[in-house]
Amino acid sequence: MTGGFYLSRAASMARKEIRHILRDPFTLAWAVGLPIVMMLFFGYAIDFNVREVRLVAADRDHTRASRELLSLFGSSRFFRVQPLEAGRSAPADLVQEKTKGVLIVEPGFGRDLGAGRPVQVQLLLDGADNSTTGLIVSYFAGIQQLAWKRLALAVPRAPVALVTRYLFNPELNSHWFVVPGLAVVVMGILSIILTALTVAREWETGSMELLLSTPVRPLEIILGKLAPYLGLVFATVVFIYLMARLQFGVPFRGSHLTYLVGVILFLTLCLAQGLLISVLTRQQTVAVQVSFISGLLPTLLLSGFIFPIESMPGFFQGLTFILPPRWFVTVSRGLFLKGAGLAELALPLGMLTLLNLLMVGASLRAFKRDVEP
Repeated sequence: MTGGFYLSRAASMARKEIRHILRDPFTLAWAVGLPIVMMLFFGYAIDFNVREVRLVAADRDHTRASRELLSLFGSSRFFRVQPLEAGRSAPADLVQEKTKGVLIVEPGFGRDLGAGRPVQVQLLLDGADNSTTGLIVSYFAGIQQLAWKRLALAVPRAPVALVTRYLFNPELNSHWFVVPGLAVVVMGILSIILTALTVAREWETGSMELLLSTPVRPLEIILGKLAPYLGLVFATVVFIYLMARLQFGVPFRGSHLTYLVGVILFLTLCLAQGLLISVLTRQQTVAVQVSFISGLLPTLLLSGFIFPIESMPGFFQGLTFILPPRWFVTVSRGLFLKGAGLAELALPLGMLTLLNLLMVGASLRAFKRDVEP
């Protein structure tokens, strides 16, 4: 059997699948709508930088120094300072969740500051939301340094000045952190679900048996049915890349060729996973459920997309080694933000290759065993 005849039959299968996609509003909605919705949701809604934190100020000193201290908090984009209402207790606002923090300046603040004596300012925070509280504390430390420079003129300068620089993301922009990982989420979910649905639909409707009764080989069926979805998801990757560069201003400092290699490895792996799910389930409803469980949850929770892997318990850190999203997140962020080369990305690219071989081999073997009992 010649290679050209083999390719022509696979191409015929691909053309048939393209016509089905164009007639199926559900598939089109998934392919076109999901990337847009996820880009808007993750790109704009998720912001790890806490701004406009409501801070109640109890100024009991009423001096120029205390007012200037409060103005430092109010002039920053992180805090929205409001005076404590007359007759109210400072902790009461925290208990009633009317504020995230209370700043208390005791009497004698300005006098002690002018005399060069140590001064203290009390900051009460709502510790129920520990993630927000940690950020507020870091903001407070920065404003404290600024206040020391402006107010404590009588205090000698420290012999050592600590200057902090943030590499790769100088402004700590959440979009720069989130958007490069969006390709992992969208590619993973879209390719796994679409692949699992299209092959499971053939089993469910009985058309797979008709295909297998023809001279078409199983590998030709796989290539013909998966090629259109490979093109769809690849177009999604291009869309995410353009949105990252043009809309969110995320830099790309690495090699586009290396990124393309990583995309192909990850896409092939996800398509093989979707094929394996469809072979094992043979039902569209079950295939979608398994795809979400095996595709969405690991990508969001265990890939490092949002939660750092280093802070996870040891068991889950080990589990991430067999999860492809973990490695492609490393590749994507390394190329976008750090300009990582092949030496730095050798481990994630190598793991993607290894997992690719295992998943493709398992899916092809399961499909062949299923169609040739």
